[in-house]
Amino acid sequence: MIRLGSASGYPFEGPRLLGGWTPPAVAAVYAVLYRPEPEARPDRYAVVYVGHADDLSQASLPWRHPRAQCWIARAGSRWKVHICTYEVPGGLPAHREQIVRELTAVYRPRCNETQFDHSWAEEWIGHER
Repeated sequence: MIRLGSASGYPFEGPRLLGGWTPPAVAAVYAVLYRPEPEARPDRYAVVYVGHADDLSQASLPWRHPRAQCWIARAGSRWKVHICTYEVPGGLPAHREQIVRELTAVYRPRCNETQFDHSWAEEWIGHER
């Protein structure tokens, strides 16, 4: 298990090597990772892509995904790309999308075409007087 996100994070299963992994037929958020310093820090991963699917087995994983070439380029080899998944308890597509937005804002994964900011405006929150 690996925790991703702000605060205590979300409990993702994995990471596991993407090559040879068989995606299960479940709705989940997934993160694609690699080890930037595999010799010096083998337990440290960098997030290169975050997405979600109603059915992981239909999400073109592992290598038919439209961003797969970016993952391979970042990792240096398809045998250095890892994946972790989070089946959101009771999570609807909108909830999974919100988690993807949060993780994208936190990690700034280079293979995600759309980026999100962790920002808010004063009027959204209000203030005490």
